[in-house]
Amino acid sequence: MNVRSTLIRILVVDDHPLIREGVRALIANEHDIELAGEASNGREAIEVFRRCRPDVTLMDLQMPGMGGIDALIAIRTEAPAAKVIILTTYGSDGLAQRALKAGAQAYVLKGLVRKELLETIRAVHTGAKHIHPDVARELAVHFGEDLLTTREIEVLRLVAAGNSNKKVAKQLAIGDETVKAHMKSIMAKLDAQDRTHAVTLALARGLIEL
Repeated sequence: MNVRSTLIRILVVDDHPLIREGVRALIANEHDIELAGEASNGREAIEVFRRCRPDVTLMDLQMPGMGGIDALIAIRTEAPAAKVIILTTYGSDGLAQRALKAGAQAYVLKGLVRKELLETIRAVHTGAKHIHPDVARELAVHFGEDLLTTREIEVLRLVAAGNSNKKVAKQLAIGDETVKAHMKSIMAKLDAQDRTHAVTLALARGLIEL
């Protein structure tokens, strides 16, 4: 068998050069894994993915410009069979839910890269899935709860930025009553007492970011 045909070619997407350097160093002595490409943000990730067509993509979540989840959605829209591992510092259930819903096969915390990453790459390449136990526990706590819709997340982000309902309505080109309805739904889903509580809970769970 051709040795190169057994190689797992990976794309590393992270805005921190040290993370990308760390992954390069980690796979340097692995006979079955090689670096196919690198990207520092979501838009670049899409372009590099198109060029190198990696077997597995390692994707950060929080990056300038286009974040990891949007890039993941775009990549999987073009290549539904693409295998993506989320590599992040955030163990919150909200981000994990969004990433897994978007098609990620694994969710690995950066603090455990040396311990888990290589075997996770190999497992995902064979079609397996992997979620870190701490993240899985968070997901279990909120299992069965309704996810915030894309529009509700947009509304809550604007509320978190200090906008009134009227300003939110203007920015999203919707009516004031529609904003109120979204906020009522958001508070019910998050079991929040008021707007401020809803924002606090959403930030803690990684549903929105400032």
